Amino acid sequence: MTTMGDVARLAGVSASTVSHVLNGTRKVDAATRQRVEAAIVETGYRRNVAARALAGGRTHTVGLSISALTNPYFGNLVHAVERALSDAGYVLIVGDSHDEVESERRVTDSLLDRQVDGMIVAPAPGSEAVNLPAIARSRTPLVLIDRSADLDCDQVGPENVASARMLTGHLLDLGHRRIAVVRGIAGISSTRERFDGYVAALADRGLAVDRALIVDGESNTDVAEREVRALLARDDRLTALVSMNNAMTIGALKAVTGLGLSIPGDVAFACYDDFEWADSFEPKLTAAAQDVTTIGATAAALLLRRIAGHDDPLQRIHVPTAFHHRNSCGCTVARS
Repeated sequence: MTTMGDVARLAGVSASTVSHVLNGTRKVDAATRQRVEAAIVETGYRRNVAARALAGGRTHTVGLSISALTNPYFGNLVHAVERALSDAGYVLIVGDSHDEVESERRVTDSLLDRQVDGMIVAPAPGSEAVNLPAIARSRTPLVLIDRSADLDCDQVGPENVASARMLTGHLLDLGHRRIAVVRGIAGISSTRERFDGYVAALADRGLAVDRALIVDGESNTDVAEREVRALLARDDRLTALVSMNNAMTIGALKAVTGLGLSIPGDVAFACYDDFEWADSFEPKLTAAAQDVTTIGATAAALLLRRIAGHDDPLQRIHVPTAFHHRNSCGCTVARS
């Protein structure tokens, strides 16, 4: 393995000079710098970041445990976090929890073993009782993203209750009374909060929840398609449908059209989560759009402050969504 001494001998300088060139710790004249840089290229020398981390107590890495990286929303969220951390000189290490508590444990244990400077986690179901306390005990700075938990740490995610209440309320304002809801994975805060919003919108109009209109789509396209198809086959009186994430929206749309029904003619439709191509559908999808960039950048900023040693009061931030009013809801004039 090439050492700093090898570079120094080839460049005809001391090892400390090579170190100053690499780390910018002292001004080195241009000619000497050029010789050192040429020697680095010729020898193929790489700095031992792990050794520097042990000496300085920092690895300049951040771990992210998140589910369903194939979901466009989570992919965009990872991109937003990575960009913010990269701008601050940090490398992001990502692990997919698959929304399973045991998979999440393996991911978070591995990240802790790598001595990441901080961790961002979208908790899997059951994480609050098992994995999150273990991270807290390690004293590794922690921020929860997208989903919340009863834990003393910074948390940032989308506004769920008011957004789902608004979507459902919009369908109610159009005259619909039998509105089915496709809800996500049990045991996570976003599923509970969005369902709470649906229930609140019904309560606003003095309506009770009809359990027959609740579909558990498990945040999965195939499951949502199967369950919505079954619902539509057994209930010909429902007139509207609200889906609570983008993966389930695809499944719900496939179920409706697969039965030969039209949107919004037979079933009005609104969804939580927008798509880059949602206005390319016919009809165009009425949706609550999450501000993914703000969520990711805010989570990164909160974590970086904790890594730097700031002891600000803990924050729970709910980033508002944007109502993209199109025509899948049955409105003839769409507006944003």
